[in-house]
Amino acid sequence: MGSHLDTSTTLARPAWAQGTLYVAAATLLAGAGWLLDLLAHWLVGLKWAPMRGPAELLTSIPEPWLSVGLVVLGALAGVVVIFVDALEQVSVTVSGERVVLKRTGYEQEIARERVGHVFQEKDRLVLLGPNGEELAREKCDLGVRRLAAAFTAHGYAWVDGDPYEDEFKLWVPKTPELPELANALLRARAEALKSSDSGDSVKELRRELARVGIVVRDKGKQQYWRGPGRR
Repeated sequence: MGSHLDTSTTLARPAWAQGTLYVAAATLLAGAGWLLDLLAHWLVGLKWAPMRGPAELLTSIPEPWLSVGLVVLGALAGVVVIFVDALEQVSVTVSGERVVLKRTGYEQEIARERVGHVFQEKDRLVLLGPNGEELAREKCDLGVRRLAAAFTAHGYAWVDGDPYEDEFKLWVPKTPELPELANALLRARAEALKSSDSGDSVKELRRELARVGIVVRDKGKQQYWRGPGRR
């Protein structure tokens, strides 16, 4: 790892770690499938039990097809979960001139002079501009120590958390401090948060808010916002 302008550091989830996750998830959910088989047979043996109807339907499948099928389906579900997670994970290339964030179907390049602070917030890597504007927020499990070392080695300001933390305010409809467009975007995003399959919409609305200078943070189903930082 170097600190010269003509070098760069690339961080990505290693192949062995990805393989380990596939094996672990497949094994875990295959085990869950096997336990589901045992549970279904146990429920059928009771005089009365909740979900007995679905259990009887499940156990009507002859063995060994039921047991084998549940285990295989569980394993496949585990593989799918990790595959989807891998699509969302970002790789990070840091140099003295720029930061490049890449994931499947997406690439973002941010010039060094545009970056004010960098930090990890839960499972997200966050880059802020000099005035606190949000430049990027990407899912990233590359490890805080590795990320901090890479960014500081190339002269970026790595911090432990959002330096503008105390400026966030709870959003309520028609907040008078916000322009009409920002309120409309936050209202649309609040509706999107209620749906379990609207992840892309939530992300896009966050990006639209960033374009008008609003940074948003979620706590449960509530949204907190701030404008450009004042530090």
